[in-house]
Amino acid sequence: MRLAFLGTPEAAVPTLEALVNADYDVTLVITQPDRRRGRGAELAPSPVKRAALALGIPVSHRLADLYDYDVDRAVVVAYGVIIPQALLTKVPMLNVHFSRLPRWRGAAPVERAILAGDKETGVTVISLEPTLDSGPIHIERSVRVGDKTARALVSELAALGAAALLEVLASTELLEHPQAQVGEVTYAEKITKETLHLVPEMSRVMVLRTVRLGGAYLFVATKRLGVVAAHESEFDVAPGGLALVEGEVVLATVDGAFTLDEVRPEGSSTMSATAWWSGLRGSKEDLRWC
Repeated sequence: MRLAFLGTPEAAVPTLEALVNADYDVTLVITQPDRRRGRGAELAPSPVKRAALALGIPVSHRLADLYDYDVDRAVVVAYGVIIPQALLTKVPMLNVHFSRLPRWRGAAPVERAILAGDKETGVTVISLEPTLDSGPIHIERSVRVGDKTARALVSELAALGAAALLEVLASTELLEHPQAQVGEVTYAEKITKETLHLVPEMSRVMVLRTVRLGGAYLFVATKRLGVVAAHESEFDVAPGGLALVEGEVVLATVDGAFTLDEVRPEGSSTMSATAWWSGLRGSKEDLRWC
């Protein structure tokens, strides 16, 4: 079977590598253009592009280039662009989506599952349609969310999705007879900077869920402080307060307190919360966070 592969982030790489290792003929990889990573950095290829070049597969940044290739199907994993109907008519496509559809259609299914407190999530292999994540289902697989970070959960789902896709491609029954999605549709809106901003008005459980997404932050004395890791605390601190209690840096929300474990001060690298606290200048009495 001759295939094209469309994907961009690290989470798409396991599926590409699984296809090659299973001896599928991946003739073209399409990915998003090279971008600058970090302030002043040079242009860098996407993780999928790096993997494709290492595997000796031609790479394109133009979706229209797929019209020039004779492939049986295309596989899409987190490519990042809606595929037009004209191209789907020419090339049937399978999409590996990181949720149990129809729950969490859209851009941030893993993050939204964590924020919603879902006990389970999973992967779904669907036939791609022009409408968002609405295609019929070839296979679904589930995992428990637990207290996993988004990064850990994505890594687990990436491996699970690669295995699920191979199962579909190896089975005429699964490949040719997908089933319509059934259940309540929910949409996974994109995560924004404001989503990751921790404030005292949030519940403690939402603070800790947000920290698990990666990139959470708050402000102390007008300085931005990234929150890398935190856990629930039973210490008594007034809502909005910030204090060192029995060797722990404790912050309070409207309904409870949490302890900072690792932080990333503005312009600095990750460190323990106690090291950050020790380096604070000025009075530490009546500190507030927002």
